[in-house]
Amino acid sequence: MSDILNALAQASALMVHGDGPLWSIIALSMRVSFCAVLLAAIVGLPLAGWLAVSRFWGRQSVVTVLNALMGLPPVVVGLVVYLLLSRAGPLGSWGLLFTPTAMIMAQTVLIIPIVAGLGRQVMEDAWGEYEEQLRSLGVTNFQALWTLIWDTRFALITVVLAGLGRACAEVGAVMIVGGNIDGVTRVMTTAIAMETSKGDLPLALGLGLVLIVLVLSVNAIAQWVKLSAQRRYG
Repeated sequence: MSDILNALAQASALMVHGDGPLWSIIALSMRVSFCAVLLAAIVGLPLAGWLAVSRFWGRQSVVTVLNALMGLPPVVVGLVVYLLLSRAGPLGSWGLLFTPTAMIMAQTVLIIPIVAGLGRQVMEDAWGEYEEQLRSLGVTNFQALWTLIWDTRFALITVVLAGLGRACAEVGAVMIVGGNIDGVTRVMTTAIAMETSKGDLPLALGLGLVLIVLVLSVNAIAQWVKLSAQRRYG
């Protein structure tokens, strides 16, 4: 027990005194996760809106596949992106393997189904309420899509924040495509796994504390957005 308390004390000291390696790892983690969430939102939200307002043959199958992809194993995504970016792969000439860009790509692939799947449900519920009114105004599906995104923006912020929480906690895919290279592609989750295996508990605990605070903050912001929207619009 004393070893754990000592490690916690050292971890707190690393955070308070601004340990260089720790904060560089945190900064890279934030950059990768935020970039991935932004790209996932740009792709996932319009896809969600399109599925919400469109009716076509095979739509239910698309929705089923999208919902299934929400539980896609990260290591599988990492393997696929690795094969695409490897020297023998179709994108190997880009030279992106074992770079932060490759990690962003893997996380984006993981988060798009989450944003699109949850967003579709939010906008489809709103579409059921507004469809008759919007159709009477003669709006096209494209116009209805952007109307729904704007009208449900507070709920969609919560969806995007859920994707951010998923990105921050990711380890398998980024380990495969990033390689956990010190000072280049080492992020919080991969560093925690490596430092724990090495027995460097202070750094691992310091990163773990930051990760916990980050995830709690994301959930607190999501809850605040939801309550604010409820108070504002009743």
